[in-house]
Amino acid sequence: MKAHTKETQAAITPDSAIRILKEGNQRFVNSQKADRDLLEQVNDTASGQYPFATILSCIDSRVSAELIFDQGVGDIFSARVAGNVVNEDLLGSIEFACKLAGTKVVVVLGHTACGAVKGACDDARLGNLTVLLDKIKPAVEAVTEPTDRSLRNSKNIDFVNEVALKNVHMTIDNMRRMSPVLKEMEENGEIKIVGAMYDIQNGKVTFV
Repeated sequence: MKAHTKETQAAITPDSAIRILKEGNQRFVNSQKADRDLLEQVNDTASGQYPFATILSCIDSRVSAELIFDQGVGDIFSARVAGNVVNEDLLGSIEFACKLAGTKVVVVLGHTACGAVKGACDDARLGNLTVLLDKIKPAVEAVTEPTDRSLRNSKNIDFVNEVALKNVHMTIDNMRRMSPVLKEMEENGEIKIVGAMYDIQNGKVTFV
């Protein structure tokens, strides 16, 4: 499998970009990775890059976007931060990826058993991490069940996963609200902004 060129990138639509990611994850789950020479792709992309997708994911060591979507060198922009939240720096990076570098889809990728989400559920406090977790707190509050406070913490993995999913949706909302550039591109059909959840138990990605 060759690295993308300007021509192959241009031929990809937002919908086909999502399909390519889904197919890649299916290969990953089935242990049927595509045949690609990564060093050859390094050489092919030395003079330019033409990724088709931008993935905003958590820093969790189990959630490497390139691996779980079975992509190679030059295929995707990978933005990573604990809890897959957005701020001005990340949005600037994603705006570059879409508006200037030509990616066709932005995927906000959450995952099950997310440590950052657990920290937000438990109201953890630790240096700069406190500020980051505060960005996830609205998702904690937005998940209304269970109402029993003793069940609204990291020990309740179902609650944690519901908060992680809600956080994906709220991150997308924040992205559209905070970035007129991305919002306009989406409205014009140039890109799609979608959410997904990665299951650390089986390797599957579910688009939401």
